[in-house]
Amino acid sequence: MTANRRFRRVVRIGPVQVATYYDGRGREKHTAACTAPRCGFATDYDSRAAAELAARTHRCAVH
Repeated sequence: MTANRRFRRVVRIGPVQVATYYDGRGREKHTAACTAPRCGFATDYDSRAAAELAARTHRCAVH
């Protein structure tokens, strides 16, 4: 089964994008994902504030 997500309220904080979506059970979730090549940072949060904090404090380990 594929995840068909419609992201909204997408903002970019440095190399990280933060977006809001509804999961498969209809709950609102927030995600933070780094767009830098080979970084691989992507996490889901229950609150928008947590996702934005993660985006602001993220440091890519890839050099």
